[in-house]
Amino acid sequence: MTDPRPVGVLDSGMGGLSVLREVHALLPAEHLHYVADSGFVPYGERSEDEIRERVGAITRFLLGANIKALVVACNTATAAAVPWLREQLAFPVIGMEPAVKPAAAVSSNGTVGVLATSGTLSSSRFAALLDRYGQGLHVITQPCPGLVDAVERGDLHSTGTRELLNSYLEPLLHQGADTVILGCTHYPFLRPVLRELLPPSIRVIDTGPAVARQLQRRLQEDGLLNMSGQAARICYWTSGDPDAMRRFVSANLDAPLQGEVLCWNAGQAQGALP
Repeated sequence: MTDPRPVGVLDSGMGGLSVLREVHALLPAEHLHYVADSGFVPYGERSEDEIRERVGAITRFLLGANIKALVVACNTATAAAVPWLREQLAFPVIGMEPAVKPAAAVSSNGTVGVLATSGTLSSSRFAALLDRYGQGLHVITQPCPGLVDAVERGDLHSTGTRELLNSYLEPLLHQGADTVILGCTHYPFLRPVLRELLPPSIRVIDTGPAVARQLQRRLQEDGLLNMSGQAARICYWTSGDPDAMRRFVSANLDAPLQGEVLCWNAGQAQGALP
């Protein structure tokens, strides 16, 4: 049995492409439809109602493409909208969460730093995650205003980005963190700079690979895997500048840019949530 329908992936911007990269590597036969809401980025500074409205509009648009599963590749959007989406949709909805559990498993001294947006760190979902997996840990939370914007601009290696990132790492290092969690899907694109700024002994963890494995499990359990053997298509939409997204995809993804990056706006929401 095979299901050739696409998987939808969405984010507040281009950070979720770090998750799409992991999904495509693990599930190369799956067609992927990616929507970057770069015209509304960052979600971390938006209210929960605003985020849910935007995520709902993107989801309705993807329903018009007959998706079989949805990956919400944004920690802030996961906290604000995934429980609601799971009530509305009959297919798998995969969300993000900062990797507190795996960080606890690998930390040697029990001191873990979390780099994330203010919206993620202040969410009830993150608080529940700490209650569940953070017992016995010293967790240092660090909001990172400006980092999402730097990644959206493709400004990954400049002196300004390095200085900004270093200012957020300094409190974690000062308090002895031996593990750093990347709690935003934009941040994995800064890994090369992170590795230059951090001592080699410090582990850096993000959740993209785990999300890809969870999607694989859910598709397999529900009989939704694409077993056709045909080459996968990856389609991209953005509510921001399509040229900027085209440059970013070409520079930072192993998956080739296929076709055009198309413009998207909330008025294109073609489907309907039940």
